[in-house]
Amino acid sequence: MKIIFMGSAAFAVPSLMALAEAGHEIAEVVTQPDKPAGRGREITPSPIAAKARKMNLQLYQPKSVKKPEVISHFKERAPDLIAIVAYGKILPIELIEIPKFGCVNVHSSLLPKYRGAAPINWAIINGETETGVTTMRINEEMDAGEILLSCKTDIDDVEDAPMLHDRLAQMGSNLLVETISQIESGRIRPRNQDHTKATYAPMIRKEDGLIDWSMRAKDIYNRVRGFKPWPGAFTHLGGKSLRIHEAALTDLDFDAAPGEIIETDGALAVKCGSGVLYLIEVQLEGKKKMPAQDFLRGYKVKKGTILK
Repeated sequence: MKIIFMGSAAFAVPSLMALAEAGHEIAEVVTQPDKPAGRGREITPSPIAAKARKMNLQLYQPKSVKKPEVISHFKERAPDLIAIVAYGKILPIELIEIPKFGCVNVHSSLLPKYRGAAPINWAIINGETETGVTTMRINEEMDAGEILLSCKTDIDDVEDAPMLHDRLAQMGSNLLVETISQIESGRIRPRNQDHTKATYAPMIRKEDGLIDWSMRAKDIYNRVRGFKPWPGAFTHLGGKSLRIHEAALTDLDFDAAPGEIIETDGALAVKCGSGVLYLIEVQLEGKKKMPAQDFLRGYKVKKGTILK
């Protein structure tokens, strides 16, 4: 099948590779323009742009997919199908209607749950025990098109967002190949989403990572896992930001104020609204991340100090 592949983020890379390995004709790879990134603000290609160049695939990087000349470009390519994975922009109806077999999107949740920009993160943050990937038809609404196929997986208690991201990216690539195979053979049976059950996973903001110590230890632990790699879960110690890279739950509880440090002898334990959270790896503003034991040797923290 002649396919135009649209993607930008790292999540899309396994899908691009899987389509090529399955023998499909990748007529073109469409991704966002190279952008400044990092502290040096060097012009950097998207992960998909970098992979497409390594695979010697035709690359197209329009600033907007809504311009008439871009729509014309897609029409000239005459794809049988457009595959969209983590592209990052809403497609206009004029583009959606071009391919014979439509536009197929891979979304990293079990739709209609967690429509939106950050489904992997919010599934962990909200304490979900399972998630998955869904292939769907693209329409003009965000993540609201017909479901084609879906695949479930459990979320492990210690799995963080980057770990789950990588697993779902691979699952999504396999599901995309199977979806296209069923479309080609006429076996696919699209089904409408139950819009009354839709939930949303909005784009994450930096301030979302600030810990509210009045929450349960389990909920804070989920936020430590879910807000990786950005913005990270953080609090404040002595007027400086303290980022928590790793944490662990315990069965302990103490009569103390939320955010109060209750142990500093070789371990860093903090009272939550209910329960206690051990901080395993931390990073004080302006310093490198380090195990809590090393942090406590170099930064004298007293019991009773309140994190805010």
